[in-house]
Amino acid sequence: MNPDLTADELLDMRLQKRIVADLPSALKPATLADGYRVQEALVAKLLARPDATAIGYKAAATNVTAQKQMHVNGPFFGTLISRTSHDNGIVLAASDFTLRIVEAEFGFEMGADVPESPVPYTAETVAPFVAFAIPAIEVVDHRFEDWRTVGAPTLAADNAIHGAWVEGARKVYRASFDLSAHPVQVIVNGKPWREGSGANVLGDPLNVVAWLANELPKHGRALRKGEKISTGTTAEVYFAQAGDRVRADFGELGDVEVSFS
Repeated sequence: MNPDLTADELLDMRLQKRIVADLPSALKPATLADGYRVQEALVAKLLARPDATAIGYKAAATNVTAQKQMHVNGPFFGTLISRTSHDNGIVLAASDFTLRIVEAEFGFEMGADVPESPVPYTAETVAPFVAFAIPAIEVVDHRFEDWRTVGAPTLAADNAIHGAWVEGARKVYRASFDLSAHPVQVIVNGKPWREGSGANVLGDPLNVVAWLANELPKHGRALRKGEKISTGTTAEVYFAQAGDRVRADFGELGDVEVSFS
């Protein structure tokens, strides 16, 4: 497998909204490490477009149900890009997406670089590096007939099937926040739709930050000051259509909204 050729195929699928059952066998990554090599090549191509910079990371498969569906034992990451990251209340063109899978997620902004450590980070030890908590929505988008059958390496290769990110107002992170028990309500077109919790995200969204702090150095990376993190869905996902307005209410942390025209 040539990572650049696979990245070219994934980029063409994105641009043409071309739906496939799976990647051709000659282009398919066999391992998660292979998937990250392709992801790096794909992200480089996405960053070559105007007004595109890498701004942080998204974590996928941060709940047990998703891990079972993808036959993985833990999460994997993708890259957040400025070109597809938006402020609260954005109206996105529905036609820009193949799918509009809306996920209510706890976001964070790092306040300091996280140094590599011989002792794995935990939620408690990584918390001092966090500057802000952010109510966020991720729009997941992919071009596979069934994402559950293609495998985690392919999903990771496709930048963890990230479509867009919408962030609400930042709130200074305080150690007194108990995000593991923090409720989230998803509201669709003005009506309550589903409820979620920080407990659905590796037990606590800060566990995802710790996981990234431990995982990224394995790939020659690290969490840096100013980078943003989206930690995975807290509630059942909503498949949005044109005309839908989806709001995620994080209580004292604020809310965030996206609409599709």
